[in-house]
Order: sequence, then structure tokens, then C-alpha cells
Amino acid sequence: MRIGVLKDEIFLEHTPPDYHPENPQRLREVYRFLEGMDEGSFLFVASRMAKEEELCLNHEVSYVESIRKTAEAPFKWLDADTYTCPRSFEVASRAVGGLLRLIDLIMDGSIRAGFALLRPPGHHAERSRAMGFCLFNNVAIGALYLLEAYGLERVMIVDFDLHHGNGTQGSFYDSRKVLYFSTHQYPYYPGTGGYDEIGVGEGAGFTVNVPLRAGMGDADYLCVFKEILLPLSDLYRPQFLLVSAGFDAHMDDPLGGMRLTERAYAAMAQLLLRISKAHCPSRLLFCLEGGYNMEALTRSVAAVLEELRQDRPWEPSFGDASAEARRTIERVKAGLNPFFGSLGEHLP
Repeated sequence: MRIGVLKDEIFLEHTPPDYHPENPQRLREVYRFLEGMDEGSFLFVASRMAKEEELCLNHEVSYVESIRKTAEAPFKWLDADTYTCPRSFEVASRAVGGLLRLIDLIMDGSIRAGFALLRPPGHHAERSRAMGFCLFNNVAIGALYLLEAYGLERVMIVDFDLHHGNGTQGSFYDSRKVLYFSTHQYPYYPGTGGYDEIGVGEGAGFTVNVPLRAGMGDADYLCVFKEILLPLSDLYRPQFLLVSAGFDAHMDDPLGGMRLTERAYAAMAQLLLRISKAHCPSRLLFCLEGGYNMEALTRSVAAVLEELRQDRPWEPSFGDASAEARRTIERVKAGLNPFFGSLGEHLP
């Protein structure tokens, strides 16, 4: 089976009034790269408009209407970072609808994995608030769609964007049906994602934040994935794996202070494939979030797509994690032990 790739020129129509890091050129460069890819391995999928009830799986009706009304103004700033233009509602709605289309293709067995190459990103969007370049929370809506339309009971969201996905976390903070796992630079925008943010009520223990100091590199991230995410997935046994794939932790990205290379993104994709094979075969879907250096973004997306295409066993070596990363890992493990027992006992 092929890999589904959401690709639609409509996503280039969400345009800022002047320079802005979240601009159409991000996807234009990625789409140009896709033109040379083997169509025998990939199924390119167009977007669709999301239905209002789909948007309202995660967002208040009044909020959806407020974004719809932005089409009446040439440009509008919703906060210091987040803009709309006359086509932004349509573009953001099609981003959600396109992601849901990939979910349907995965669930009916038409594709074995997917990558939604869309914009605007979504993981900062809260139920009734746009922020951090985000209008609708694509991945949160996708997870809720899986729960409602397909009756799933365990969806795992892995968010490796540079920034913490405050919106996604908030959508599932009191639920155990969605486990939210995030690696992010901390302290940094949006200021959330600390160790003590673990969920409440039935959701206690099902929000897992790994706050990392600036300067972390490939070995640090891979150690986090191997020592926390892999054993955690064995305990949670997800029925679907959604990935908030932000590439702004790349060493060349202008917005952050991390030191990742595209080789690390390839390795993380391989580990996510490993989790999917173990617990939810052919139910793995990446969704683009951040990434603001055009060349680094294109190389990183290409590295992930190549891993999805080849689906090869690969055990990359990046050396030892830093002492700072090891301290973070041990602290996160200690915080999870009351809910999951010792993660060390579940290492493969």
C-alpha cells in the first residue's frame, strides 16, 4: 500500500499582510520537492472543507463563527502572532477536512500511513482562542474524530514541535482516551508544558511533558523517545498514532534554540513506525506543525517521507545523551511512576 500525502495548493492562500515566519513559502518549497517523488509509493490527496460539526468537535460554535467572519476583512490580527486574510477560514477548514480525509483512508485500509502537509498549523489553537499562528487545532479534531466516528478508545498524540502544544494538551487534559506526549523547548513560548502538567481527574498521568533546555541535539531526543515514549506506548497500547510534526527544533530554524538535524527526524519517524507496528499497524499519521527555515523544513519532511516509504529496520547511533537530558528523562519517569509503574521495567 502507498503512503497518503495531503497536498493542496489551497494551503498557499493563507497569506500574511507583510513578512511573517508562517507564510506560504514554507509549503511551496516542500511541494516543489514532492514533484520529483515516486508516485508509485505515494497517493497524493486533495483537501475538503470540514463540516461545521467536525470543527465543533474541538471548538466552540461562537469561535468557529468568529473565524468565518474574518473573511469579511482584508487582514486581521487575532493576537500579536496570528493573522487572517479573506481566505483563511476556507484554508484552515480545508486543513482540518484534509486531515480527516487521510484518517478515513487509513481506517478503510487504502493507505498504510499518512502525512498531512498543510497550513496553518494547529497545536496552539484552544477551544475558543486562536494563538501561535494557529486557527483550528487540526490534530485535536483528528483525535476527537477517531473517538466519535470510529469508536476508538486509545489515541496517542506525539508532538515533537519546538513549542509546547498548549491547545492540544488542553483538549484532553481530563481524558485517558487520548494520551498527549510532547517534547519541547522550555522555558519558551507559550509558557506551558512543565513537568507538573500531567492531566487531571481521569486524565491524570495521560499528559506527558518532556520540557527540554535549549541546545538539545539528536542524541538527546532519541534517548527521550527510547526511554520514555517506547515503554509508555507498550503500556498504553494506542489504537491510532497521530503526530504533531513540527520541524522548528532543527538546528537551522530561526525561531528556536535546539540542535536537531534531519537525521534525527528520520530516526524519530522510524521509532514511531515501530510503535505503530507493535500496537496499531498502518494507523500512523503525521500532521505538519512548525518549521520556518525553508531548506531545513524541506529536508526534514523528505527524511520522514523516506522512512515511511522504505519502512526499513534501522537502529541509528547518535552517541550518548547529555547529562542535562538524562536528568530530564529521569525526572519525567519519576513523575509517571505513580500512574504507570516503573517505565524501566517495560523497556524492550
